[in-house]
Amino acid sequence: MSVIINYKDVEIERAEKSVLKEVTFTLNKGEFHYLVGRVGSGKSSLMKTMYADVPLRSGSVANVLDFDLLEIKKKNIPYLRRKIGIVFQDFQLLQDRSVNGNLKFVLRATGWKDKREMEDRIEEVLTMVGMANKSYKMPHELSGGEQQRIVIARALLNKPELILADEPTGNLDPQTGYQIVSLLHELSDSGHCVVMATHNLQLADDFPGKMLRCEGKRVIAE
Repeated sequence: MSVIINYKDVEIERAEKSVLKEVTFTLNKGEFHYLVGRVGSGKSSLMKTMYADVPLRSGSVANVLDFDLLEIKKKNIPYLRRKIGIVFQDFQLLQDRSVNGNLKFVLRATGWKDKREMEDRIEEVLTMVGMANKSYKMPHELSGGEQQRIVIARALLNKPELILADEPTGNLDPQTGYQIVSLLHELSDSGHCVVMATHNLQLADDFPGKMLRCEGKRVIAE
């Protein structure tokens, strides 16, 4: 099984205060992990270290997609992030352009140039999330669930091996939230490693996966 993330004895610090210490776990291709814990327990900080938004203070091993986060240079961080799909709770869609325009913006920003290839990839990811007929819509014309599907499509554009979803159901009604979690599990089943931060433990009961629990400045793998 291909290792996606390998942390050993990692310490995470924010504003010179220790957030998490002795963090040790391994995540593999095709696994679905819930990241749970109380507000302020370090969930977001842990997730942000995975795409080098929060630097690591120390550790024996801190590898994400074969990048050494303890030694990574600033110029190499964009290359790490291209291999990661990030799903935000608050969508962060550009409101002044269509769904197609939002996705094309990301492709151009990550080095795509061929117009035909871009259109084909946009159609492909929209089909994957059940939004193939919405490419012309503006974000404000979509429901919350539809916007979150577009955000997932955006995360899939560069065929990431790792998908990080930070409270992706937080702004959705329960039924729509269940549809989004079901979609993320389908992506895991197709080979993506998915890490989903959530406060909703009922989701973990209804859609079983592995568990990372932030508690007492530790990460407990269950």
